Amino acid sequence: MSKRGQRDGGQRDKDQGGDRDRDQEAANRALGMSTGGTVFSYLIGGMIAYGAIGWLVGRAVGVSMLFPIGMLVGLAISIGWIIYRYGRSGARTGSGTWKRA
Repeated sequence: MSKRGQRDGGQRDKDQGGDRDRDQEAANRALGMSTGGTVFSYLIGGMIAYGAIGWLVGRAVGVSMLFPIGMLVGLAISIGWIIYRYGRSGARTGSGTWKRA
């Protein structure tokens, strides 16, 4: 313990440890929010992309049901990608590194 820590009963050292814990919790919370935003964008993006493809193909061949079918296919592909990327115990984080759950 430092001289300063001896004078104030070690309170300063305890406070600095608490600050580090709070900073780590905030970083973990931010990582979770980032992951949630990424998952949401995959779901919406898949539906938009495959819905647009279904709409274009449906318009070309005259079958209007290809638009909702394309949206459902895009949603299914997005869910599969999300499970592949985030559904494992050693999931990949947004930075490309592996994180253990």
